[in-house]
Amino acid sequence: MLSSKLFTRVPSTVGGLRAAHSASGLSFDFSDEHLALQSTAKQFVKNEVIPKAAEYDRTMAFPWEIIKKAHAAGLLNTQIPEEYGGLGLDLVADTMIAEALGYGCSGIGTPMLVNDLASTPVQIAGSEAVKKKFLTRLTEEPLVAAYCVTEPGAGSDVAGLKTRAEKKGDEYILNGNKMWISNGGFATFFFVLARTNPNPKAPTGKAFTAFVVDGDTPGIVRGKKEINVGQRCADTRAITFEDVRIPAAQVLGTPGEGFKVAMKTFDKTRPLVAAAAIGLATRALDEAARYALERKTFGTAIANHQAVSFMLADMVTNVELGRLLTYRAAQEVERGGDASYYASIAKRFAADSAVEAATNAIQIFGGAGFNTEYPVEKLYRDSKIFQIYEGTSQVQRLVISRQLLQKVKNNGSYFFA
Repeated sequence: MLSSKLFTRVPSTVGGLRAAHSASGLSFDFSDEHLALQSTAKQFVKNEVIPKAAEYDRTMAFPWEIIKKAHAAGLLNTQIPEEYGGLGLDLVADTMIAEALGYGCSGIGTPMLVNDLASTPVQIAGSEAVKKKFLTRLTEEPLVAAYCVTEPGAGSDVAGLKTRAEKKGDEYILNGNKMWISNGGFATFFFVLARTNPNPKAPTGKAFTAFVVDGDTPGIVRGKKEINVGQRCADTRAITFEDVRIPAAQVLGTPGEGFKVAMKTFDKTRPLVAAAAIGLATRALDEAARYALERKTFGTAIANHQAVSFMLADMVTNVELGRLLTYRAAQEVERGGDASYYASIAKRFAADSAVEAATNAIQIFGGAGFNTEYPVEKLYRDSKIFQIYEGTSQVQRLVISRQLLQKVKNNGSYFFA
């Protein structure tokens, strides 16, 4: 098993892993600390994830064994601050881990990345007591958490959420149904967005409240594991809340402003989803390129046929572009820049590129690509969800276009904005 000693404490001289900057301006280099982490993540994926990915996909068992090893190796919950037992690494570092996990198996990687999705709102808006209680829980043991927003009748349409929380004294009483909740069957706690304003015409920014809910609270009903097309070892379930009592102290942020907490979370987690998608696209590229060099038709390797070589060229171009967009988005978060805009661009492009890369890989493999004996059919199945979760590709286009038009409206130009 890999040693976690390198990342058990972040050197005070660097203040956490930070992206490298060139004295002359733009730089595409990573710091030595980032490169060391990247190497650790790649070795972990090579040794622990790739050899077991097909078996987990076949059995659909939750990958506890690998989650425990990732926790021990310092590759889980890396952005949680040191005062709560975490490593306090930056988003660029976490993005590197997400990319490696996406390359190895996004089904195994998703449960780990969902911990970031569930813990980020706690970091953003939780009280000191809430942070200490829930974040420390994740760093002390190899546990998972869940992010509960989507409902059977409301995904992208957040305003349509029906789950309600009514304040009674020092508690809120939570009732409602959530759907497609990753890690739902095993979560030690849930981030939950619920309507607290009874006025159906209340604006979204004032209608919902964010909560963190203990997983063992009475009234939480965990549904059956859903059998999905891809990422089959990830755990996805319906979660029902029946008169669940939540202490008012576990409200995240200001009551009524939970939507803002949920959206700020996506700014920090969409780059991670983009990174996992680029990791998958890179894996599809590797598998396709190796096969194209080995497989021969008409007396030569199929890599020498223009039809195949052009597909490979498109795949690697998208991988490189996606990687640049993804790390740009992560850096925008770290420097307090236009995080939402770049996170949506990265997520949209990376998700679509992953699906295209997996599709092209199957085409290059031909009939063999449609067979379970080869890894590309799994990549194809796993890739599609990237265009759906954490905001569909269509939603990302809405976010991007709205911000683009606002920039032009304010400045009269995108170029001079």
